Amino acid sequence: MSKTLPFVTLPNGEAVPAFGQGTWHMGENRRHAAAEEAALKLGIELGVNLIDTAEMYGNGTAEEIVARATPGLRDRLFIVSKVLPYNASQKGVVEACERSLKRLKTDRIDLYLLHWRGSVPLAASGLPFADRPVLDAFAGTGAFGLEALSRGASAAAFIEDGRDALAIIEVAAREELPAPAGFVTIDERVYGAARLVFLRPLPK
Repeated sequence: MSKTLPFVTLPNGEAVPAFGQGTWHMGENRRHAAAEEAALKLGIELGVNLIDTAEMYGNGTAEEIVARATPGLRDRLFIVSKVLPYNASQKGVVEACERSLKRLKTDRIDLYLLHWRGSVPLAASGLPFADRPVLDAFAGTGAFGLEALSRGASAAAFIEDGRDALAIIEVAAREELPAPAGFVTIDERVYGAARLVFLRPLPK
């Protein structure tokens, strides 16, 4: 199956499966734990090596199930986890990430996301894009939640990888999103009802 899986190339050049294994509702019933672990193992055997989890799922138990299902397989996996909005303060996001790392029994999370927009302002959060110039570019348009850009954007992130820096905005597939001042659109990709717009800051 792995030979036929569609892949997506991330801005840093890493190729990951276009879909993965979700863990929502895992860890909510101990009687199902063995079956949930077996399902994850089977998915990995079939080549689905991206696993999406979160500290919220099963109050962290889903992350523990991921760990039990994947001993010795860490280098084959792309693990996504998410921090709850009320843990997204400067101190809270670090502590939440450390708890997730412990439950996952790993030294790294490949992609760490804000689960949804909460009451903690991103500029005051511990999220890596919170103090980047992309915030200034969108000043006055509403923050990065459902209000972002006043154009229906549902999520956004700003990442830096060495010399590379990108803003990634998610909008409804039919929405138009002109590049704001100081940025240029370098790519757009449609996934079902959503479109990801990749923006690069212009050289200063």
